[in-house]
Amino acid sequence: MNRQLIRSYILLVAVAIFLFTVPVAFTLTKQLRDDTGLSVLREAKTMALLLGNGDTVSCDALTEVARAYGKETPGTVQVTADGRCAPDLPKPAPDAALTRAVEHDEPTTDWGSDFIWGKQLKVTVPADGRAAVRIMYSTSGMTDRLWQIWGFRAGLAVLVLAAAAAIGAVAARRITRPLRQLNDMASKFSDGDLTARSPVEGPPETQTLARTLNQAGERLDTLIASQRIFVADASHQLRTPLTALRLSLDNIADGVDDEFVREDVEQATAEVVRMSRLVNGLLVLARAEAKVTAAEPLPLTDIVEERLAVWRPAADERGVTIALRGSADGRPTVLASPGHLDQVLDNVLSNALEVSPDGGTITVRVESKADEVVLSVLDEGPGMSDAEKPRAFDRFWRGQGLTGRSGSGLGLAVVKQLVTDDGGTVALRDAPDGGLWVVITLRASSRSGG
Repeated sequence: MNRQLIRSYILLVAVAIFLFTVPVAFTLTKQLRDDTGLSVLREAKTMALLLGNGDTVSCDALTEVARAYGKETPGTVQVTADGRCAPDLPKPAPDAALTRAVEHDEPTTDWGSDFIWGKQLKVTVPADGRAAVRIMYSTSGMTDRLWQIWGFRAGLAVLVLAAAAAIGAVAARRITRPLRQLNDMASKFSDGDLTARSPVEGPPETQTLARTLNQAGERLDTLIASQRIFVADASHQLRTPLTALRLSLDNIADGVDDEFVREDVEQATAEVVRMSRLVNGLLVLARAEAKVTAAEPLPLTDIVEERLAVWRPAADERGVTIALRGSADGRPTVLASPGHLDQVLDNVLSNALEVSPDGGTITVRVESKADEVVLSVLDEGPGMSDAEKPRAFDRFWRGQGLTGRSGSGLGLAVVKQLVTDDGGTVALRDAPDGGLWVVITLRASSRSGG
């Protein structure tokens, strides 16, 4: 929009310059031509009067005037003698203009070109009797003056257009500033920041729009905050009865000898476990969206080793190997909120362990890249199709190969929320040897680990 405004402003100024400058330049050019033509014609008529007198004094005077005129101007005087006065001046070549002057007593002015003028102005004036005076006037000086007239105005037009472009750029930025602020606010809204507000400034229409969007943002922020509080409270309140229900089912299972009843109780226990995971995931999401903690430097390698130690016993039961690899220099620190990385690793490792075949390997890598640290988790499961990868971060979406029937569908949604809140990114790729490759990019801290 800025470019369109600047182009429109420059076009308007250019049209104004054209309408006011070009006619003036043409007028000055015409005036220069007319003044020069009249001046040369006047001088030629004066010399024709001296030639027409025919006496010796006039003839001598004509000679002196012609020579003086040749010295003072770029013109040359030519004369046809009539017998009474034969001054020592060059004679003109016979042509139609000379014939008209001698035979028909008609003066002529020939500019040598239909476009402005040629190289010489030729003025022929009849004298008394069969004689004529011709002045050949060089137009080189007039051409130089013409270039000055048009060049000055062209240079001035360029300067004015440059100034117009600078002024237009400033004016366009000032005019579009409220729109840019509204766009920034809308961009923050799309990123989930409902606390963004736009200054109320600019034209009345823009001010009205800013007030409306600010009010809408406040309303949305209030509604979503209320929803988050409700989800967090509901999840928190559900955890206690779910825990009690699971304990009750465990007690029932221990005291029942009927195999069919025991199978039903185990199935109910599995559903309670899945519901507990769902409630815990909702609680984590609600807390993450509230952004109650700030990012701080944390030792990534220490956190990874701690979480791997927690998950290795579960992996050993199925013969799955969890291997830690890395090319990071030293022990890098990353910027993250306390507890976020633990939950991220728990969710990713839980998914990887669930889809890994017995005897498979889960590889965890830590790599430093410039101002980023990349944490990767690769499994040997069935992986995901290209169509499934974009949906994997949606809440409550469960892929058959990723979480099976026991997942809550919140694991990767929690991972993305926590990583994004800490200024990082998460992506899903195909592992080189098959399976899923989870790539988590975190901000490196300036404080290096020891």
